[in-house]
Amino acid sequence: MEPVTIGSATLYCGDCMDILPTLGKVDAVVTDPPFGMAFQSKYRVNQHMVIANDDTEELLIHACNIPVTHSRYVFCRWDNLKSVPDPKSVITWVKNNHSMGDLEHEHGRKTELCLFYPGPEHKFPSGRPNDVITAPRTGNDLHPTQKPVSLMSHIVNWTSGVILDPFMGSGTTGVAAVQMDRQFIGIEREPKYFDIACKRIDDAQRQGRLI
Repeated sequence: MEPVTIGSATLYCGDCMDILPTLGKVDAVVTDPPFGMAFQSKYRVNQHMVIANDDTEELLIHACNIPVTHSRYVFCRWDNLKSVPDPKSVITWVKNNHSMGDLEHEHGRKTELCLFYPGPEHKFPSGRPNDVITAPRTGNDLHPTQKPVSLMSHIVNWTSGVILDPFMGSGTTGVAAVQMDRQFIGIEREPKYFDIACKRIDDAQRQGRLI
């Protein structure tokens, strides 16, 4: 399938393992890959699709090793740390409420982790940032692990050059990128989420032009 171009964004509907080898090296990766949770919310009236390949850490480990010139930011769970390459920093996202999890034998999880790997040409664009971001959760209306735009905007602002998200989902990283006038490449294998991402990124491009 040919990519869809929306302003500064180039979007592919397909398997990133097939598409990534055709792209060459990119500047930055900002992504939330499947990381072995086999996630399926049991508390939604309208259930989302099960996330493909979320029963293994294979794609998470692959995302941590994508060649970049500037940086990689890769979301994960705390217990993935034993499986991935050692990051330079671990960013903590502090949410406004906690997830369910084990209600009797586990502390309420109010944080999520993002691994930082600098590339050979890395330099923070606006000075050294802190390793904590506070941002409210979304209602996950568009995707089961949907991230807030405010969260992804923080991370995009720490990168330089072309941003790649090989697990685009509903397109939040792309929305943050185009709002900041950044070039973006997104890949999503599920047509349903790809269509949602295209619409959101197109809306963000139009709003940017209006601004």
